[in-house]
This record gives sequence, structure tokens and C-alpha cells, in this order.
Amino acid sequence: MSSIVITDKQKQLAQFSKALGHPVRIYVLELLSKQACCYSGDLSEILPIAKSTLSQHLKELKKAGLIQGEIEAPKVKYCINRQNWETAKILFKDLLDK
Repeated sequence: MSSIVITDKQKQLAQFSKALGHPVRIYVLELLSKQACCYSGDLSEILPIAKSTLSQHLKELKKAGLIQGEIEAPKVKYCINRQNWETAKILFKDLLDK
């Protein structure tokens, strides 16, 4: 019987993939990739969803390491985590080029 070996790269790719599993999260990433940062209040004005729902989507993106948030009371400023963004691009490219 062969044993399955799951690599750290596969785990990270799966984590990124899970975070990308909703169109709102894709939209947020597209928006943030085109600008330096964005405040959560600005995002809630752009997206026709409840603030609590947006907060959950931002939480998932942050958990996956694709974005980072900085508290500037009373708002939170979100930016792309550039290092993990580049890692995600490389991992997806490697997977899709196989």
C-alpha cells in the first residue's frame, strides 16, 4: 500500500484555493491588487452585502494570508499581502503548467 505524501506547498495552495472559493473574495482581491490599500468602510459602500458578511470574507482572506489588515480606529485598512500574493501566483502557475 502506498502512502500519500502531502507537501507544504500543496497545503498552502489548498488554503489559497479555499480563500478564493467565493466571488466576493475574488472581487476584493482584484480591487486590492489595483491599489495600495482600502478601508473596510469603503468596501462596504462598494459591495451590496451586509457589513458582517463582508467582515467574514475579509477574515477568510486574512486567514489564508492573502490580505493583511491594520487597525486605524474606527476603521481597518486592508492591503494585499504582497509576499503571499506572489507565492500564490507561483503555486497556481506551477499547478496549471503541469
